[in-house]
Amino acid sequence: MKNWKLAVFCAGICCLSRGAEVVETKSAPNLWTLAKSQARFHRFATLFSAQDVRDQLSTDAGIDRAIDWCRRTGVTHVFLEEFRDGYQADRVALRHAKERFQAAGCVTSGCVTTTKVGKPSTGWKDTISCYTDPATQQKLQAIFEYAASLFDEIMIDDFWFTDCTCAECDTARRARTVTIGDKSYPVSGDTWEDYRRELMDRLSRDRLLGPAKRVNPRVKLIIKYPQWYDRFHERGYDVVRETADFDRIWVGTETRDYGDPRWGGTVPYEAYFIMRWLGGIGGAKCGGGWYDWLGTTERTYVEQARQTVLGGARESLLFCYGGLQGTTGPKDVEALRAHLPELLEVARQVRRRAPIGLAAYKPPNSHAEDESRVFDFVGMMGLPLAPCHQFPANAPAAFFSVHALKDGDFARKLATFIQAGKPVLLTDGLARRLAGHVTLDARNVQILPVKGDPKSLLQLSQTELDEFRAPLLRPEKTSFRAPGRVALYLFKPAGWVVENFNDQPVEVELNGQKLTVEPRGWHCRWE
Repeated sequence: MKNWKLAVFCAGICCLSRGAEVVETKSAPNLWTLAKSQARFHRFATLFSAQDVRDQLSTDAGIDRAIDWCRRTGVTHVFLEEFRDGYQADRVALRHAKERFQAAGCVTSGCVTTTKVGKPSTGWKDTISCYTDPATQQKLQAIFEYAASLFDEIMIDDFWFTDCTCAECDTARRARTVTIGDKSYPVSGDTWEDYRRELMDRLSRDRLLGPAKRVNPRVKLIIKYPQWYDRFHERGYDVVRETADFDRIWVGTETRDYGDPRWGGTVPYEAYFIMRWLGGIGGAKCGGGWYDWLGTTERTYVEQARQTVLGGARESLLFCYGGLQGTTGPKDVEALRAHLPELLEVARQVRRRAPIGLAAYKPPNSHAEDESRVFDFVGMMGLPLAPCHQFPANAPAAFFSVHALKDGDFARKLATFIQAGKPVLLTDGLARRLAGHVTLDARNVQILPVKGDPKSLLQLSQTELDEFRAPLLRPEKTSFRAPGRVALYLFKPAGWVVENFNDQPVEVELNGQKLTVEPRGWHCRWE
C-alpha cells in the first residue's frame, strides 16, 4: 500500500474533509445535475410518509416546494407512502404527486409502514400488531393490494415484525402451527423465536407478495431490515428466507449520535457493518441504506451518510421529508448538501472495489448473549472488518465472537483455521465457551477482553489497540497506529479510508505515513 495518490476530487470538493466542513476549490456544483449524472453509482432518495402525502403534497404549491427541496438536495428518487400508523393516504393525492414527481425527473416508488394495522401486540402495543389474528392478516393484505395498484415498487419500513405474546399467539406457538387464512404450516420448534420467524415469513408470502403480484404482476417488494441486527430472529426477521422471498432488500443505517440521551448508544461503525453483512446475504438484491435526523448533529448526520456509502449501498434514503423540515433536520440537510459531491465520488470509488480485512463472522439468526453488537465496537478499534454470514475459511485473518456458536460445526472449523497459522481474534466470552474443545494457546490467537460489555472496548488505550492490530493486519501488508474511535476501511484494488469519530483531531500512522485527521473527519485515498 505504497505510492498512493489522492484521487478523490469531485466537482471541486476534496475528500479530505474537516469535520462538518469541506474544502472548496471551485464554486459549488448544481447538486441536481451532479446527482443525475452519478445515479448509476449512488442515488439519494427521500420518503414522503402517508401523513406527508396528506399534509405536504395535497396542493400543487406543496408539491412545488417538495420538488424544489429535492432538486436542491440532489434527491432523484422519492418514495410516496400509502399507509402508516393506521392511516391510508388518498389515491387521488398519491397519483397526482407521482405524476408531478415523474414529470420533474424523479424516480417514484411506494412504501408501506405496517404500524397500527389491526389487533395490537401485547408488547409494543401502540405500534406493532398481532399477526396471528385473522382479521389483522386480512387488513394487511388489503393494504398491500392497494399499494400495488399504484406503484411498481414498494418498500416496507422496518416495522415488519411482531412481539405479541397474547393467548392466541401462545396457543399457536405451543401447537407449533402457523395459520394464514385456510392454510396451516408447521413450526420447527416451540420457542417464540421459532414461531415468529415462521409466522412472518409465511405472512410475507401469502399476505404480501402473492396478493400484491396478483394485483400488479410488475410490482417489486423491498423488505427494509432495521439496524438492530442482533435481535432480528427474536421478533420474526429471518434474513435468509425473507431475503430469498422478497425482490429486494434495504438496510437501516440510522446510528445517530452515540451520546444522545434518548437516541444514543449506537456507534457509527454499526451502519457500515450491517450494510456489508446484509449486502453479503442479499448480493444483487441489496439496494440502499436508510437513515434519519433523530438524535443527530450535523456531524453525526453526515457520518451516517459516509458509513452508508462506505458500506456499498446503491442508494441513501433520507427519512423523511416532513421530519427533515424541523428540529435538527434543516441543518443536517445543509451539511449533507455540502458533502454530497464527495459522497458521490466516494460511492463511485467504492462501487469499483471490494472491502478487505478481518473476516467478521455472524451467522444468520445467531445469538449475541452478553456480546450484543460487539462487531460495531471492534470496528471502532481501527480493525477493518469484512462482515460475513458464512464461515470465512479462505480469509487471511478473522474475528470471532459468541455469535459463531450458532454454527454447529464451528469448533472444528476454527481449529483448522488456527492450525493454518492465520491471525485470529476471539472474544473472551467465546474463548471460555471453547475451553476444552479447541486449543487456543497458539501464537496466532489473541483474546479480546470484552468482559460482557462491548462498549468497554471504547476505553482501550492506543498502546493496547496497536498491539491487537499489528498481527491481524499483517496479512494485508498493512500497519496502522491510531487512538480509539478511529476506523480503518481497506479495499481492493488499492484504496483506503480513515475516519475519525472523535471530537478532536488525531494523529495516525498508516503504513509509515503520518496523517492528521480532523474532528469527525476522514481521509480517502484511491490508487
